[in-house]
Amino acid sequence: MLRVLHFADAHIDIANYGRHDPETGLPVRVVDFLHSLDQIVDRAIREKVDLVIFAGDAYKDRNPQPTFQRAWGERMICLSEAGIPTILLVGNHDVAPAAGRAHTVQEFKTLRVPHIHVADKIELLGPEELGRPLQIITVPWVSRSALMTREETAGKSLDEIMTIIESRINDAIRELIDQADPDLPTILTAHASVQGARYGSERAVMLGHELTLSGSVIADPRLDYVALGHIHRHQCLNGSHHPPIVYAGSIERIDFGEAREEKGFVLAEVSRGRTTWQFMPLKTRRFVDLEVDTPSADTFMADVLRQLPDADDVDGLICRVRLSYPRDWEPLVDEAAIGERFKKALIFQLQKHRHSSNRARLGDTIAVEALGPEELLAQYWQTIGLDEEEAAAMQKLAKTIFTDLS
Repeated sequence: MLRVLHFADAHIDIANYGRHDPETGLPVRVVDFLHSLDQIVDRAIREKVDLVIFAGDAYKDRNPQPTFQRAWGERMICLSEAGIPTILLVGNHDVAPAAGRAHTVQEFKTLRVPHIHVADKIELLGPEELGRPLQIITVPWVSRSALMTREETAGKSLDEIMTIIESRINDAIRELIDQADPDLPTILTAHASVQGARYGSERAVMLGHELTLSGSVIADPRLDYVALGHIHRHQCLNGSHHPPIVYAGSIERIDFGEAREEKGFVLAEVSRGRTTWQFMPLKTRRFVDLEVDTPSADTFMADVLRQLPDADDVDGLICRVRLSYPRDWEPLVDEAAIGERFKKALIFQLQKHRHSSNRARLGDTIAVEALGPEELLAQYWQTIGLDEEEAAAMQKLAKTIFTDLS
């Protein structure tokens, strides 16, 4: 039985909210991400795990600042010095689109850091490489250019290209499973989307098509654990069946879309034909996201304040309040009173959504068909509650467009 620690999607340099920490000079949110990473590294060393798998995306993008590379490197060196074999899988945020460019964890491979294995290609690592009686199939984020030549893509649609690439990756995984020693525990780690996975808020920043692994391929019973990265929401895709197919999730909340998600890592006990695992929550800074109900103008601010927490209850937290009300209630909003409740928060956002209380009406004798495009647009600006200055600017722009089209 082998003890494995699996985590993913560190993104240690994301600093969407907050100020700088006076002691380190780093953004407070970067310190939060590093604190989560410290918890993971400390746990791996304390538990004397047999293997650490990082399933991709060390940073927010492929051009991290040297300061953040140093912070990541210091923690990986701790694992190396503890003699723990560590897999660093390359994720989509770690690679440059241009062929031949170095990825963000390249230096560990270039410098041959002991016990650190950079997984930047689809391959099978065995006991000789890992120093442990197990084998790992690595599936990093693979670009289209790495799997298909220009000649092969010529004349094909994007959907056809993606289908061919996905087929090639799935075939490569099957071949490596066939090659694996059936008597040793076998782990597959991949940075990818898998059929049936539930996305978190990171879906909003995934542009265009992306590779999707076949759920049936990675559910092969000859595998003993599947360690996934790329999707920030922690989840298991195979229920109680063998093998466990697990997204560890990200180690910290990226934005309010993840406010209610618990962040952590996975500890697994892997043996041939049987694996148990447990999700281990991390101590992270809380997000508070409140949508306030405002049913009446007469009691507007009283209703708002009644639903807000006390200042001491949000000390050091990241908070957002969402208000939705008719546009003509704007004078009722007391932002200072609302802000007073969040004076101890690390960061506070007040999000106001103003809507029109009255729908614009067309006269009973006017048929919509009789109105021209400019007249219809003028009615639409009223319908959505656009103020006169904004409506005039939009109308002027629309008139220019209509003129160009005529």
